[in-house]
Amino acid sequence: MTVFDDLIGQQSAVRQFQRAVAGAADLVAGGPGTGMTHAWLFTGPPGSGRSEAARAFAAALQCADGGCGRCPSCHQVLAGTHPDVLYVRPSGLSYGVKDTRDLVLRAASKPSGGRFRVVLFEDADRATEAASNALLKAVEEPSPRTVWLLCTPTPDDLLVTIRSRCRLVTLATPGTPELVDALVRREGVDPQAARAAAKAAAGRIDRARQLATDPEARRRREEVLSIPARLDGPGACVVAAARLYAIAEEEAKTLTAALDEQERSELKAAFGEGSSGKGVAKAVRGSAGALKELEERQKRRATRTKRDSYDRALLDLAAFYRDVLTLQLGARVERSTDERSGDLERLARSGSPEATLRRIDAIMECRGRIAANVHPQIAMEAMTSALLVG
Repeated sequence: MTVFDDLIGQQSAVRQFQRAVAGAADLVAGGPGTGMTHAWLFTGPPGSGRSEAARAFAAALQCADGGCGRCPSCHQVLAGTHPDVLYVRPSGLSYGVKDTRDLVLRAASKPSGGRFRVVLFEDADRATEAASNALLKAVEEPSPRTVWLLCTPTPDDLLVTIRSRCRLVTLATPGTPELVDALVRREGVDPQAARAAAKAAAGRIDRARQLATDPEARRRREEVLSIPARLDGPGACVVAAARLYAIAEEEAKTLTAALDEQERSELKAAFGEGSSGKGVAKAVRGSAGALKELEERQKRRATRTKRDSYDRALLDLAAFYRDVLTLQLGARVERSTDERSGDLERLARSGSPEATLRRIDAIMECRGRIAANVHPQIAMEAMTSALLVG
């Protein structure tokens, strides 16, 4: 078993990685390193596994056997503890120039024990314009043994000057059978439940895993999908928007609460809280600044998590209307919201394809408004009103 075996439906990308790893081995041995380059751009739709693919590639670059999946180096990279792999995941809505400059300095140092100094930058599209310009300098003039792995949804999410210096890896959306196999084989999910989760996830492995293993996630999704059937007047639109907002807030709180508490406890323990001895009281008093900094970082992460939760709910709603449209057009395709077949058929009969497209546009516009910092509940009220009118 290699580090690439868990990349679901990414055979083309895996072949690209294997050629590059062979070139990397040649480069380490003093050869030209054909097929290997210093900057890579991983792109693909949400849930396609951009960061997982980048992490597997990083493990293969550090492994003397090209990503065997068994050696300490592979285990360290996959666990996020390898000293020569810098893992960057912006905790807030953006990644600033100060953080980027610090990252560039750290990336320029020589590997301490591994074959390369690898920077795995998830959500690189969150870098501000100034941060992107600072990143460009590092990508243009890299250190000999530094490799940049940047992850974004599309190539257009990065400056053209950065993406022109990167080798592009385009990840595919896994099919339902591939997701079902992964859920059954890796997570031990019942095949029937795995198929239901895979269909609902529409190719997103992280979403499929969540729906297959978390009953609360399934309940929230079911409630979101019930909203179209309840839109029978202006008052219902306001109520539905409030409930949609509450569902997303509830999910975000669930995702962040446990992690926040764990981080606070670990920080307090690091400063000696609960211990006794000389200097402990002084160290605990000195932890106030670090605790405040942690709380600020957690607030930024909470804001980002909320945005992601709003977007997840809106995409589920868009999938529902997409399935309505397939019924109206007679398209024979797999539907991700088939469990609401009664509502789908009723709305398909009562409206036109043009009205359904306008409803999908209203959902996409709501996503754009939230991204532009319109209050989510206000944006959702405008959206539900548009869904009612059609």
